Amino acid sequence: MIRVLLADDQRLVRAGFAMILDGEDDITVVGEADDGATALAMVTATRPDVVLMDIRMPGMDGLAATRAIVADEALSAVRIVMLTTFELDEYVFEALHAGASGFLVKHTQPTDLIRAVHEVARGDALLSPSITRRLITEFTARPPRPALTPPAMSVLTDREREVVGLVAHGLTNGEIAAELVLSPATARTHVSRAMMKLRARDRAQLVVFAYQSGLVRPNA
Repeated sequence: MIRVLLADDQRLVRAGFAMILDGEDDITVVGEADDGATALAMVTATRPDVVLMDIRMPGMDGLAATRAIVADEALSAVRIVMLTTFELDEYVFEALHAGASGFLVKHTQPTDLIRAVHEVARGDALLSPSITRRLITEFTARPPRPALTPPAMSVLTDREREVVGLVAHGLTNGEIAAELVLSPATARTHVSRAMMKLRARDRAQLVVFAYQSGLVRPNA
């Protein structure tokens, strides 16, 4: 059972998402919060698998709450998806730096919402190829942040570096497998090992690391 916490200051948004998610046999909504501080307290108390976190909320916003959750080692298994009205919301980039696993626009279709929860719960990131390209432009336009610089890519094998490069271009495990003529299980293993070696929280951080390290360059 995938346990989900909803954090949004709009009651109708929470109600709509709760109705959709609770209708699934393998998903349950374990709580709702209308601000970041309440969300943080509820995440600590309930330890959900996935948090759907609005970026803009009164008091502690979703970005601050995300940073607090990611910084707590006891909550390392919690995955956060940011909710936003516009897919190019400037705070989305900050949220991914902070450790969010991706984002959803609030008007997403019910089937896409359900798929997103499943994907994030199993460790994938919500970064489509088109969104990845936009993130690349944003990341590379900003000054480097030493604290976010990953270990040298030399810790990876040649194959793992190749796989990380494909992840950075927005390919799924299945697409990576097809590109490199591997089995999906082998592609997934390479991604998992690269994440472990680079201490990346998830695929979203692999994308950040790949570009910050210079493994992959814009327009390459």
